[in-house]
Amino acid sequence: MDSHTLWLALALVLIIEGLLPFASPAQWKKMFLQILQLKDEQIRFFGLCCVMLGVFVLWILS
Repeated sequence: MDSHTLWLALALVLIIEGLLPFASPAQWKKMFLQILQLKDEQIRFFGLCCVMLGVFVLWILS
């Protein structure tokens, strides 16, 4: 993997992350307030699941 591919991946993450606040800012705020009420352990578990899913997809695609 070269640096160009890494920058493309980062650009795609930014595009996907920006879709909800652009399309529906009120819904994004509501979701963000719900996330703020979660416990640290719940947020860590969600983050771990995201990381594991990402590693699994990379493993499948490579």
